[in-house]
Amino acid sequence: MGRAFEFRKGRKMKRWDRMSKDFTRIGKEIVMAVKESGPNPDTNARLRTAMQNAKGVNMPKDRVEAAIKRATGKDEKDYQEVVYEGYGPHGVAIVVETATDNPTRTVSNVRLYFNRNNGALGTAGSSDYTFTRKGVFKLDAAGLDRDELELELIDFGAEDVYETTEEDEHGAEQKYIVVESAFTDFGQLQKALEAKGLNVLSANLQRVPNTTVTLSDEQAEEVLTLIEKFEEDEDVQAVYHTMG
Repeated sequence: MGRAFEFRKGRKMKRWDRMSKDFTRIGKEIVMAVKESGPNPDTNARLRTAMQNAKGVNMPKDRVEAAIKRATGKDEKDYQEVVYEGYGPHGVAIVVETATDNPTRTVSNVRLYFNRNNGALGTAGSSDYTFTRKGVFKLDAAGLDRDELELELIDFGAEDVYETTEEDEHGAEQKYIVVESAFTDFGQLQKALEAKGLNVLSANLQRVPNTTVTLSDEQAEEVLTLIEKFEEDEDVQAVYHTMG
């Protein structure tokens, strides 16, 4: 019983840690959106998307409102969005998206993570070409038919519609539908999903690898160790890689 309790406790701590990081990441996105186009989600598509993503990870409403309020104040930090490229162990291409108030600190940390984990920070364009930017929407699959949804959305830019299963915040298996679009069709597809009243849990512009690298379990563990270092850094918003 003790070991089972520790296992459940460990999983719960990991979920709490993941939720905390999600709240920090989305809080920054809200701040940047407000500073860019104002605090009204009706006229600020980026803020509307950030608020939608906040709802998808169960970010409390008062935290969302506090982030919007902070962003309208004079004392809130200005974040710069900086993308770093490089290669991890075994030739795996890695792109790290950051939002930082101190680029000198951030690039120093990113370089350190690469160097200490058998990787190398590259120059702009050194690895990003191995990815294609796409709009990625995750929907609650309850009550939805994947095939029907694909037919309804294809005229709005949907390129791929598929089902996936993930653990929710309680550790239970949850089925989702993922809709992918071209980078240029992100806005119109988002509007179509909103118009249909669908329960969109997240909407993001992501980097999808054009090809992937197949590794052994030991090699994959090396790459995952590096990726975890990036994800633990508060300046990092997202990490993309070509590991299959």
